[in-house]
Amino acid sequence: MIVALAALVLFLVFSLTLDNFLSSGNILTLVRNVAVLGMLSLGMAIVVIGRGVDLSLVAVMAVSITLSIVLANKGYSFVTALGLGLVFVVAVAIIMGFLIAYVEIPAIFATLAVSAIVYGLGRGVIANLDVNNIPDGLSWFIFLGRGSALGVPLPIWLFAAAALVIHLFLRKTGLGRFIYAVGDNISTARISGIPVRPMIIVQYVLSGLMAFLAGAVTAASIASMNMRVVNSTMIYDVLLVVILGGIGLSGGRGGVRNVLVGTALIGLLLNGMTIMDISYTVQNLIKSTVLLGALVVDALLNPRDEQTSQQGDI
Repeated sequence: MIVALAALVLFLVFSLTLDNFLSSGNILTLVRNVAVLGMLSLGMAIVVIGRGVDLSLVAVMAVSITLSIVLANKGYSFVTALGLGLVFVVAVAIIMGFLIAYVEIPAIFATLAVSAIVYGLGRGVIANLDVNNIPDGLSWFIFLGRGSALGVPLPIWLFAAAALVIHLFLRKTGLGRFIYAVGDNISTARISGIPVRPMIIVQYVLSGLMAFLAGAVTAASIASMNMRVVNSTMIYDVLLVVILGGIGLSGGRGGVRNVLVGTALIGLLLNGMTIMDISYTVQNLIKSTVLLGALVVDALLNPRDEQTSQQGDI
């Protein structure tokens, strides 16, 4: 509720102080950016609830769609090319989940390494260019990023549908409850008979699927995919959404509602800083400071070890 209130206040302040904030062009840009950020944050939320982290989201998003575009430009039907891109996403997620669950590499290091490998494959093997344009004549695909229904841009409908599906999965299915159990206490989950290691792999597969959807919407909006986005700070924006939204890094708590309010707040903040023409460096400074503060608060409110939360510990 605090985050939702902060987002509302920020919206009102920007509406009153920034000349172009309420313009149709800016609102449309804001909506599309929020949709993509929200989709990526849904994927990150699933992993964080399971007490993990996925730093490969942006790399997987960019390279998988780039692979589909390159294949389509080589003569494959675009549907087939998208299917092969999706296979690439699932394969990467399974390998990454295996490294974390079975080899027991810490998630932050495994996903960081996989992100670098995926980007290297994309830039060195899959494509010769950073920016790859989708083939002509794919109006149905472009509609996903630029179209609207009932006056609402289609990316928002896709984000809403994805949020509903993830919410129902986490709250109404056994697999969703298993993810919460693994994040809350992995030892208890294992003793209870939950297949902990396969569930960790499932988390990263779901995260990868959300990255693929976000990449498809991005490519449909601008008719291309720019792999340089991997080197941007987008992954930190996603972490900001999840942490500020209230999903603790200690795992086992939070949900889609947290992602929605976090996405609204960070989306407004990024849009406002862009309109105010704040330099990219200063924007990164502000976001990094906010992220660090959020991590400190999360560490105090949601200790990762029960013993460290006991009063009187040094």
